[in-house]
Amino acid sequence: MMDGMNELLDAANSVFDDVVAFRRDLHQHPELGLDNPRTQEKILDALEDLPLEIHTGEGLTSVVADLDGTEDGPTVLLRADTDALPMTENSDEPFCSLDSGKAHACGHDAHTAMLIGAARLLSARRDDFSGRVRFMFQPGEEGAFGAPMMIKEGVLDEVDRAFAIHITPNIPNGYAACRPGPFMASTDTLKVTVTGKGGHASTPYLCTDPIPAMAAMITALQTAVTREINTFDPALISVTHVEGGTTTNVIPETVFFEGTIRCVSEKTRDKVRDSIRRVCTQIALAHDCEASVTLDEGYPVTVNHADQSDFFGMVCEQTLGEGKFLTMPAPVMGGEDFSYILQQVPGVMAFLGVCPEDIKDSLQAAPCHSNRMRLNEDAMVNGIALHVGMVLND
Repeated sequence: MMDGMNELLDAANSVFDDVVAFRRDLHQHPELGLDNPRTQEKILDALEDLPLEIHTGEGLTSVVADLDGTEDGPTVLLRADTDALPMTENSDEPFCSLDSGKAHACGHDAHTAMLIGAARLLSARRDDFSGRVRFMFQPGEEGAFGAPMMIKEGVLDEVDRAFAIHITPNIPNGYAACRPGPFMASTDTLKVTVTGKGGHASTPYLCTDPIPAMAAMITALQTAVTREINTFDPALISVTHVEGGTTTNVIPETVFFEGTIRCVSEKTRDKVRDSIRRVCTQIALAHDCEASVTLDEGYPVTVNHADQSDFFGMVCEQTLGEGKFLTMPAPVMGGEDFSYILQQVPGVMAFLGVCPEDIKDSLQAAPCHSNRMRLNEDAMVNGIALHVGMVLND
């Protein structure tokens, strides 16, 4: 067991400047999906002088780096995601994205930089742990299913437990949080096309207008969640995109809407899917229309293992200080493909507080996926130290 928080934080501070520079470079040059070649090259350059066995992915630009301790022991996987979001940044940071339509607005640049820092510290302390540390740098977290691809390529071979950090500006700097059991939600997508019979807007009786049917469906889907789903096993349906019609005097033949479905149990996930099909199909019939319902399966529920959550809590208190670990009262409805890893090996994902220094109430900070999202880079010291602590405290 490591003794004393100052040692790990001091060690993390020793690589802080390099970590910040690395993060800012990635932030200015975001890459999307499974193909992050520049980011991969920067990671390989940063790891080049360390005593690591390094492999790159075949179907994606991943990096897997193994560090062996001095004796046999468990293999601990530490994961960071590398991809950005397809959006434009408006944070006014001096190192904003240089690529319009691409932005590291979810903190993956910080995740990658912190893991680089942890690799450097652990490489210097191989005598302090037994077994192996596997550093997993994964593209394609933002909806491209990078984690299951890396699993197919063997990233979990002989892994005994896994750990990942996700930053959030909505927790104060200096704190970290997680919970046992459901931690983040599943991420399915609904797509519905409603077909009627088009015609002149002045003669709706000669047409079959799909717009009222679509409106009724969207409203009824909200009711289906609130009236059919157990409040203590929550679900969420958000309709986020609607298309219909071309001008003021034409009733369209078809209209379309889509959105996201979030659940924190597989039982509720199945029930919500059934409800969506039933509601949309029956409302379409009531309006003499037809409904084509497509449900695309996304990431599963991210479920933390109870013993690993407790272990992280102990490491957090020992590393960051007493009272710095927060037990979340409920899951959050965001999603993560780290869920696939936790389906196969014991592990835990935790949130790291990175609220910007100039914002007094972390709940007022621009959240992840906001075009205005910023993070407190000083908090990356805590993330580096927590990665190292999850290995050295084994």
